[in-house]
Amino acid sequence: MSEDKVETMLRQWEQSYKRGLLSFWILLLLNEREMYAYEMRDEIREMSLGAMVADDNSIYRALKRFAGAGLIRSEKRPSEVGPPRRYFALTEMGRELLAAFIQRNVLVFQQPQVLKAIENVTGNIK
Repeated sequence: MSEDKVETMLRQWEQSYKRGLLSFWILLLLNEREMYAYEMRDEIREMSLGAMVADDNSIYRALKRFAGAGLIRSEKRPSEVGPPRRYFALTEMGRELLAAFIQRNVLVFQQPQVLKAIENVTGNIK
């Protein structure tokens, strides 16, 4: 298979994969501290070591969904520069959902048989 075709397929796979992971990264950040939406973009990029890049519209859409589902709460606070900012924080249900997601979908990668399978793949990459 040509490298161009693999690269194209990889980008397509990552695009759909990352779309689903945005929820994880936002909730993970909000578990650490309250934040306003604009600062989330850079924090997500930094925390994911550049693997996840999200635009502001995607973040705002996700925050709206989370608020509607009761996963986050928000409040406007005065800003030292510019208009007031809306800060977001996880609710207890948001924390429970994040913990359940991590248990089911992230910690599985620490299982010995999964680690071995990953090492078998990455050990063969030149």
